[in-house]
Amino acid sequence: MSGTNAAVNLPPVTDGLLALEARLREDLAWLELPAPSWVPARSVDGQRVLDVAIIGAGMAGLTASAELRLAGIDNQLLFDQAPAGQEGPWVTYARMQTLRSPKQLTGPALGLPALTFRAWYEAQFGREQWDALYKIPRAQWMDYLRWYRRVLDLPVRNEVRVARVRPRADGLIELDLVHGPADGHRPPQQETVRARHVVLATGREGLGGPFIPDVVRDLPRHRYAHSSAPIDFIALRGKRVGVVGASASAFDNAASALEAGAARVDLFVRREALPRINKLTGIGSPGLVHGFASLPDDWKWRFLHYSAQTQAPPPRDSVLRVARHRQAFLHLSSPLTQLATEDGEDGGIVVDTPRGRYTVDYLIFATGFHSEIDTRDEFAPIAPYVRRWRDRYSPAADLPNDDLASSPDLDRHFAFQERVAGSCPALSRIHCFNHAASLTHGKIAGDIPAISAGAKRLSRSIAAMLFDADRERHYAALQAFDTAELAGDEWADSEDGESDTAAG
Repeated sequence: MSGTNAAVNLPPVTDGLLALEARLREDLAWLELPAPSWVPARSVDGQRVLDVAIIGAGMAGLTASAELRLAGIDNQLLFDQAPAGQEGPWVTYARMQTLRSPKQLTGPALGLPALTFRAWYEAQFGREQWDALYKIPRAQWMDYLRWYRRVLDLPVRNEVRVARVRPRADGLIELDLVHGPADGHRPPQQETVRARHVVLATGREGLGGPFIPDVVRDLPRHRYAHSSAPIDFIALRGKRVGVVGASASAFDNAASALEAGAARVDLFVRREALPRINKLTGIGSPGLVHGFASLPDDWKWRFLHYSAQTQAPPPRDSVLRVARHRQAFLHLSSPLTQLATEDGEDGGIVVDTPRGRYTVDYLIFATGFHSEIDTRDEFAPIAPYVRRWRDRYSPAADLPNDDLASSPDLDRHFAFQERVAGSCPALSRIHCFNHAASLTHGKIAGDIPAISAGAKRLSRSIAAMLFDADRERHYAALQAFDTAELAGDEWADSEDGESDTAAG
């Protein structure tokens, strides 16, 4: 099955990029990759069953698809509701100027030098410009991912929303699909596909969605947005804007409002000081990547609880991008305690904090995401059966964390496990390859540094499961294989009784 890569808007292909692509093809040929297709075909009611369906064609979905294809699992499709070339956050709700990750990280390259961002960049702009590059511009990273998809011919279907993930009694998983842009101009088309394995490559949002605190419940919906939502920053020109949070996205959204001409921006932060140290960076190593999943539960919880409590700081560049504006104000120790509108629903929003009262016209909540799977309509058929960490693990009293507790309790294959044994066996073939996998597997299913390692672990697991599920057919193929390597005339049987030393 081929992708729909002709629809992806890419920069012109340079001679250097053509040479790089030729090198990549040669590297793959020398490594005998991709492996030949080996999974026996399966059909139900005359319809070919996908070996793997991947929900999400952002970086994680593309990397997983590429590694599966290299492993000879090519009966797969990726589904993404975004238009081609706009998958993931990079050109939608990500509003930083450059990536946080260092430029030299190999990201989704899967151990292939010619597939790295550096190779792609140098092929077009040269070594000197690479050496001079400070950090990767956000939009340029998206250009690289578009090229990655094209050069590997990954089978993506865009503008397709997965409306339901439904397990079947025979162990297959059905996906109810809705085709077409969500613009209301054309009637949507519906389709159902079946798959043996499903990979949820749904990014930072994972299994849940944006988290917005309860204090907002009485605020008119058009007066606020989560930082992951589309925001018309031009409409905020001359307005007073409040931003809630101390994360990178908080400062990136504050900067976007200021650069669009906001009259004033107030950042409300619960903490007494901005976090300054990215603790997980200090222990980043292959040991963390490969060893986290084998840790005892208590240690997994301790690592991620401490990381969440200390919090990664916003990048210095993002903070300076806001601080240079005289109409930007930072309020520490200032959680929102109450919100109200004055003079009707279009009046100012009165923001109460322990340190004072402020009036804004619009609020942006950079408050992260939750992992509650039962809040997503498409997962409703499976959510009641999914075991979470809170269903079987109780942390120490001084280490509470509701977000960690809601994480799915995955197996070693990234697959869900049943809350009640035997209640939904198909969960073992639905793989959570997104941020929600962090507590079980570590941060290898969504972030740039370890995404290749995560994709390799996932691919090997699915390959092993597919082979085991078809072991009878593989055994029959073993028995039926009859290509002889010897013709039978290479050596004659010695006559009975002939001495080994007769020639002497």
